[in-house]
Amino acid sequence: MEAVIDSRTAAELGRHVAAIEKHVPLRPIRSMSDYEAAVQALNALLDAGAAQESHPLANLAATLGELVADYDEAHHAMAAATPAEILLHLMQAHGLKQGDLPEVGSQGVVSEILRGRRELNLRQIRALAQRFGVSPALFLGKEAA
Repeated sequence: MEAVIDSRTAAELGRHVAAIEKHVPLRPIRSMSDYEAAVQALNALLDAGAAQESHPLANLAATLGELVADYDEAHHAMAAATPAEILLHLMQAHGLKQGDLPEVGSQGVVSEILRGRRELNLRQIRALAQRFGVSPALFLGKEAA
C-alpha cells in the first residue's frame, strides 16, 4: 500500500489523532506523569478487551504498550530480579496492596508469592502481564535470563 497524504488527508488524520489523544496519550513518554497516564489508558484499553488481537483497538493497545515498555526499559531498569521482586515493584508503582490483585488470588496467596513461599503459575503470569501491560517474560525470573 502506497501512503499518499495530501493536505486534506493530513487534516482529516489530525482530527482523528486529536480525538484519540483525548482518551489515549499516543505520544512518546517523557515524564512520570506521562507514564502514569499511559499506563492508566493502557489498563483501560485492556479492560475493554483490546488484549484480544481481533479487538478493533488491539493495535492501539499494542502501540501504547510499546511506548510504556520503552519508558520502563529506559527509566525503570531492574537488575535481574525474582518474579516476586518484580511483582512487588509493580504493585508499589501502581499503589496496589496485596488484596488488590484478585487475578493472582487471595491476599494470603499474594503474600506467599511476595515472600518466596509460592511461585506464580502461568495463569497468574498471563493475568499480571495483561494488567500491567508488560511481557509475561518479565515474570520468568533470574533463571530465564
